[in-house]
Amino acid sequence: MARILMVASEAAPFAKTGGLADVVGALPRALAELGHEVAVVMPRYGNIPTADMTHAWGNLIAYLGRHAISADIWTKQERGVTFFFVDTPWLYDRFGYYGHADDHLRFGNLCLNALNVIRFLWRPDVVHLHDWQSALVAPYLKTRFQMDPTFQGIRIVYTIHNLEHQGRLGKALFPELGLDSWLMQMDFMEYFGDVNLMKGGIVFADAITTVSPRYAAEIQTPEFGFGLDGFLRAYSGKLRGILNGVDYREWDPSIDTHLAAPYSSEDLAGKRDCKLRLLRKLGLPEENMDRPVLGIVSRMARQKGFDILSEVAWELMNDDVCLTVLGSGEKRYEDLFRNLETAFPGRAATFFGFNDTLAHEIEAGSDIFLMPSLFEPCGLNQIYSLRYGTIPVVRATGGLDDTVDGETGFKFWGYWPPDFLLAVRAALAEYKNPEAWQARMRRAMSRDFSWASSARQYSGLYRQLLGR
Repeated sequence: MARILMVASEAAPFAKTGGLADVVGALPRALAELGHEVAVVMPRYGNIPTADMTHAWGNLIAYLGRHAISADIWTKQERGVTFFFVDTPWLYDRFGYYGHADDHLRFGNLCLNALNVIRFLWRPDVVHLHDWQSALVAPYLKTRFQMDPTFQGIRIVYTIHNLEHQGRLGKALFPELGLDSWLMQMDFMEYFGDVNLMKGGIVFADAITTVSPRYAAEIQTPEFGFGLDGFLRAYSGKLRGILNGVDYREWDPSIDTHLAAPYSSEDLAGKRDCKLRLLRKLGLPEENMDRPVLGIVSRMARQKGFDILSEVAWELMNDDVCLTVLGSGEKRYEDLFRNLETAFPGRAATFFGFNDTLAHEIEAGSDIFLMPSLFEPCGLNQIYSLRYGTIPVVRATGGLDDTVDGETGFKFWGYWPPDFLLAVRAALAEYKNPEAWQARMRRAMSRDFSWASSARQYSGLYRQLLGR
């Protein structure tokens, strides 16, 4: 077995803005259960307390151009995984994890201190990097420290979670990264006059993965490549897709403590209790028990398909459905759901923001789950929906296409409002046939997308890179 060091900007349960944190929180644990020794390096944001941590090292210096940045390293064990936290308060103790003018310093500091962790505290066989925030580890290892015996033989895996976010910054900031100037050319990290951090990860990694097989193919096309499709095609020989898993210890209706009643594919009775609680919690009348309840848990953005949803929402509500929504995002989409609540009183309810319990209750209490995404690298909610017997209607893209099939859900291919509406109406038509619907629910609930399968694939990739 191997020693694996992951580097990421967030990991559950310590810091989370989206699916990246779920992956970095769950995959190391699954790998540890296979016998690997796994550690994670991430920033210590201001909301992460040190009271139950051990101070592992002090006053480590990261040289980023003209900047000499000091950091302490804290550590703790979490579910069989060692976490190392890079503590530089003036960089990480802020409101919001991303979107700061000095993000190149914030995450350059993270990357250089990941190498400090390797040098002084924990030497791995493989460094596994996640998204643009950790990408600089790869060019640092392969250029700045290529002759350092400390790092000889370490292999690099780079996972792209969402190609849309590439870590682009102005050319004038490149000297502050502490890299050789020859890297600022098109074949390396230059991108239309800017610096592209993700390109550094792609070029210098020994293997590149995406979070679903379909997404690995899609990002090599102009439609989904965000300007890097040709660049990725040049490195297709080391690119593969490994589907994200989900943690069924958190997402399983038979043991979910958030729910009004447990249920399973063998005994579906509790799902009706979950539907009733959801309606009551959102202030919707019980007469909706006789209607199909549509559920959405999502960031409200065009990527998630809210533009085509907005085109058909009124027509869909006229099909006598009930709509329950959890999320927040662009004002135009939030206004859409406010208007639906006004136009269809008692049949539409939205909770703006995030509420973990309500997310579980919508998954359990809805009959149909909507995910009409423009693109979706993997997606998790459709996998949760399958396990909860809440039939997903999805666009056939990325991980949605990899996880939902004609036996378990309903798919549409063209990114076009009428196609989406037809798919939802196909689901509504089958819902009227209880025998067929329950058979579909049971098939959906039997699908296994646990982290164990994903971890085995990553384990095989590590062994391949290490020649074991």
